[in-house]
Amino acid sequence: MTHSIRIAVSLFALALGLASAPAVAGGEPPVGGSAATGIPSEPGALLALVLDLDRRMFAAYDAHDVDALMSFFATDLEFYHDTDGLLTHGQVRDGFRGVFAANPDIRRELVPDSTRVFPVKGYGVIQIGRHRFCRTEGGKRDCGTFEFVQVWRQRDGKWQVARELSYGH
Repeated sequence: MTHSIRIAVSLFALALGLASAPAVAGGEPPVGGSAATGIPSEPGALLALVLDLDRRMFAAYDAHDVDALMSFFATDLEFYHDTDGLLTHGQVRDGFRGVFAANPDIRRELVPDSTRVFPVKGYGVIQIGRHRFCRTEGGKRDCGTFEFVQVWRQRDGKWQVARELSYGH
């Protein structure tokens, strides 16, 4: 990850009051968390948790199941998209409906080994990664790879994305 992206992620986390700068910008995931919060303290377990959440969320995406997909997003979602601006939960739901209607074969894949995770004490996890979306346009496969940051919040035993940054479009 470039230094400028680390700084941007740190500033985003600080602006939301979710993390201290060293927890995000330090480069390696710090050890932290507790059984009381449900946030794994071991880096490998934290990564496995987030990869499982990511897999399940995007299985709903690939199935074009908007209701199942939206269950992974908090109702107070703030979705920052570099070309669409700041979107609410309802706007994201409508956006997914439109994408699926216009692109019946669109699929998403996580770029292998691109995911990095950082625990956010007492709150959840920051996930940083890259993903590829592919669809057919004009009889040809059209794919784009984009970067994202998801802030997963753990509340009442349920994990949901509360903040999302999607960029590089």
